[in-house]
Amino acid sequence: MTKAYWIVRVSVRNADRYPEYLAAARPAFEKFGARHIVRGGRHEVMEGTARERNVVVEFKDYATALACYRCPEYQAAKAIRNANADADFVVVEGAAG
Repeated sequence: MTKAYWIVRVSVRNADRYPEYLAAARPAFEKFGARHIVRGGRHEVMEGTARERNVVVEFKDYATALACYRCPEYQAAKAIRNANADADFVVVEGAAG
């Protein structure tokens, strides 16, 4: 089974409220077995443009990654994120290995 990933680039507009998104998203992550591979951290833009936060979340497979994004728990958290940050969000299937 090939793993899948959320690749998310985030620019936080309201740092005081952004932790509300993180707390609201936690139940969805737990429900679908999400594992954070990258969560913020130091980075250097080598080409193109970037946002201030980069996040990579691993799931057991593509269907699970999509189900987590589409679940009611994450959609509620997403509304909080959208009110406090701008994001680029991609769900991608990993390389067969």
